[in-house]
Amino acid sequence: MDAAVQARAESSWALAQKIWSWAEPGYQEKRSAALLADTLEAAGFKVERGVARIPTAFIATLGTGQPVLGILGEFDALPGLAQDAVPFRKPLAGSGYGHACGHHLFGVASATACLALAEPLKKGTIKGTLRFYGCPAEEGGSAKAFMVRAGLFNDCDAVLHWHPSSRNVAGDLPSLARVAVKFRFHGTSAHAAAAPEKGRSALEAVALTNHAVALLREHTPDFTRIHHVITDGGGSPNVVPDFSEVYYYVRHPKSEIVRGLYARVVKCAQAGALATETKLEIFPEGGIVEMLPNSALAAVCQVNLERLNDLRYDAEEEKFAARIQTTLETPPPLDSLRRVERAGGSGGTGSTDVGDVSWVVPTAGFTAACWVPGTSAHSWQAVAAGGTTIGRKGMLLAARTLAASAWDLFTDPKLLTAAKAEHRERLAGRKYQPLIEPGQEPPLEYRNPPQRRSAEGQ
Repeated sequence: MDAAVQARAESSWALAQKIWSWAEPGYQEKRSAALLADTLEAAGFKVERGVARIPTAFIATLGTGQPVLGILGEFDALPGLAQDAVPFRKPLAGSGYGHACGHHLFGVASATACLALAEPLKKGTIKGTLRFYGCPAEEGGSAKAFMVRAGLFNDCDAVLHWHPSSRNVAGDLPSLARVAVKFRFHGTSAHAAAAPEKGRSALEAVALTNHAVALLREHTPDFTRIHHVITDGGGSPNVVPDFSEVYYYVRHPKSEIVRGLYARVVKCAQAGALATETKLEIFPEGGIVEMLPNSALAAVCQVNLERLNDLRYDAEEEKFAARIQTTLETPPPLDSLRRVERAGGSGGTGSTDVGDVSWVVPTAGFTAACWVPGTSAHSWQAVAAGGTTIGRKGMLLAARTLAASAWDLFTDPKLLTAAKAEHRERLAGRKYQPLIEPGQEPPLEYRNPPQRRSAEGQ
């Protein structure tokens, strides 16, 4: 398996560089999704595009029968983080999006592992079904939750995934459940100096909402996280804004707590509208549940990650990394990338829609060091490193680890038996309850600018 991945190193890096340069927003990754789907299709995978009513979601399948193993791949970028592949802040012109979470590496490494497994599957050396899941819009779009709802994982025996990081870590940290919502307020515009009494400010409705939520924070359970950005606050100080929008995330380690918190945040927005005599529109943008870890699967990934980790920087990479580390607070030594850590049992602070997958099928993953040690995700430093050979080396380590781990699961039935038993034990009779609303459609336009509309006719 390792040789099969290594043989694809150049072609895989070329794919990753293209996706890095395109840096497409969630649900709009047309070129990135097509590139991965076409590559797998050319290798003999049967590709089903536009699954779960999402144009950029797809499944690529090879083989037949049991077991059915899934490997997840992502490819969306983040807004406001366009960055050149240099060790200093240098935004790129264009859309403003950048791969600050390394999803250009994520999708390609997962696809590369599938391509390496294709030949032994075709020859019958290993038996079963392999699926690559092309998963868009992980960054706030909750695409996997909609894919789970569509039943796309129902017959899987296990699912593997990984994620770029500045560390090598085997296993999944517990993650925070999260709901995303946009509150849009519609008021009445007026001259802010000559006729302020005729105006009803949508911006003041946002301000009151934010103030109410700030007061609410004191009265929420421990480990709650509520954060927001104002995506539209008006155009000119001398015009009472007739439209304003605020975008909220509500998080907690338990999804049932998030449900209650979300209802309270909605009341804050309703109060803002009532006090300002504006009209409130609520746009839920999906929710994701917490991760359900699987130690049995994580152990398989750990053995392979430790065995295969050969990450070393050459002289140019060390120079690049040293420059990056001057922009970081108390970074660890560069040789820390040679270690493999184990995911601890304490709660994580991020959220991922992989959590939804983990509730319906045994799921496990790992992180590989694709960024300079000490680098935070969602930073220009992550974008920069991800466009260099530092990112390439971590990506290939991930592909090798995924391929080796999938091989083990295909060839040793006891591993899957243990993973399924642990999954049942962790569920403890509980059923998966998604945080997306019943009948909710995927928010395909969630990365688009808000549409300004006047209060008249609302």
